[in-house]
Amino acid sequence: MSSRRPSRNLVIVVVVLAAALVFATYEVRERALYLHEEDARIRADMVTVASRVAGWIVRRPAEEGQAVEPGTVLVALDQRDAELALTELKAQLDAVGADKARLGADAALARAQTETGLQSARAALASAAVTVSSLEPQLTLAQGEFARTRRLTEQKMASQAARDQSEAQLQRIEREHRIAKANLRSAEAKVKQAKAERAQLEVLAAQREVLEQREAELAAKLHRQRLDLEDRIVRSPSKGVVDRTFVEPGEYVTPGQRLLLMHDPASVWVEANIKETQLRRLAVGQRVEVHVDAYPEAELEGRVERIGHSATSSFALLPTPNPSGNFTKVTQRVPVRISISQRAGRLRPGMMVEVRIATGD
Repeated sequence: MSSRRPSRNLVIVVVVLAAALVFATYEVRERALYLHEEDARIRADMVTVASRVAGWIVRRPAEEGQAVEPGTVLVALDQRDAELALTELKAQLDAVGADKARLGADAALARAQTETGLQSARAALASAAVTVSSLEPQLTLAQGEFARTRRLTEQKMASQAARDQSEAQLQRIEREHRIAKANLRSAEAKVKQAKAERAQLEVLAAQREVLEQREAELAAKLHRQRLDLEDRIVRSPSKGVVDRTFVEPGEYVTPGQRLLLMHDPASVWVEANIKETQLRRLAVGQRVEVHVDAYPEAELEGRVERIGHSATSSFALLPTPNPSGNFTKVTQRVPVRISISQRAGRLRPGMMVEVRIATGD
């Protein structure tokens, strides 16, 4: 009886030692080949949908948990003031277009009139110039004939009647020459006047340019007002699901105010905060076993996608200065992104997970 008791105790000791050895071996292997971390969560790109304009909310079709597609109406603001402003700008733009059309007609009429007047004045100037040039030889000849007749009369070689006739002829030609020169000066003045009237076309062109600038300004305002009207219907920027709404119908919102929060459930990943002392064991592409607290039976696998370049403390809103000089060294953590596939929409941002990174692969 006494001989069996030591043997039984020996068996128990051996079993305990064997179990301890197996556990130690497993623990050493785990620590050597894997990195465990419990400070990990499922993440996603959370999109904050905000309002670009101010106004009263008349409808909010989006509900929390609703799946939306790109362009789905999320929130509708009152559009009445924007529509009135748009109508007013259209009327102003139409008025400017009518003024441009009127100026175009005036310019065409003035161009036709001034062109006709200028051509007539130039024709009259040419005719007057021809008349003057044709009378100048006759005047020279009449002056010479009168001088010759006067000398002959003084020498008693010509009668007084011949002298009077020659003088009358000279006076007639001189009178016609003066009239022709006066007509020439008048024709020149009319040509200058016709050219001056053509300057009216430049005035009309300048007025048209002013209207074109005004038209461009109104077109820009009209485009901006159309954008303002479109922005009063807030639509989904992408495919996703509405996580939370912050406004209700009847509320007044301002530009930049957030209306709701949404994310794409198909694009999720795991973010693990790894101690800085363990970063030397990490590498992009390492295999990761992911255990979600909400679904302990699920076996998920991912890969190390990105290792952060800043510790989580650098993103703190409030800095932690050390004015007293007392320093306690705290191990910092660096965010590591782990890619993972969605499972029928069950993986939601913020869920706690545990990761097991195969650092010995």
